[in-house]
Amino acid sequence: MLVINNFEEYKSHLGKELGVSNWHTIDQNQINSFANATLDHQWIHVDREKAEREGPFKSTIAHGFLTLALIPYLWKQIADVRNIKMEINYGIENFKFGQPVLVDSEVQLKAKLKSITNLRGITKVNIEAILVIKDQLKPAYVGDVVFLYHFI
Repeated sequence: MLVINNFEEYKSHLGKELGVSNWHTIDQNQINSFANATLDHQWIHVDREKAEREGPFKSTIAHGFLTLALIPYLWKQIADVRNIKMEINYGIENFKFGQPVLVDSEVQLKAKLKSITNLRGITKVNIEAILVIKDQLKPAYVGDVVFLYHFI
């Protein structure tokens, strides 16, 4: 795991891959819980029998927004940003979904530091996020995550 203690340490990684998370399995229970939390019960996500019988993937698939919602969890496995008063999920930009994540697939986040700016004491970073699906050539998505850090 990458440890970052201040702006200068963060900046030294500009243009470099920061690391990869552990593999995470997205199971039907997690998909159903997300459906309940977001009130998105579309059958392609929650009805295994219908998805196997009528769906284009012959399986249920994770919500695209579920895979995005995993970013903070997976990011914490890549980088330990220390000496901060606060971290803010500031934005997501230019995300493109490459392919669906089938139930029981394993996913892993790869992160690269695209830009870093000091905004009068607040550090703004733009991280390229790629969600890899185990044993698949195309990623689930590619896009940019923007974090703000208030270093002590």
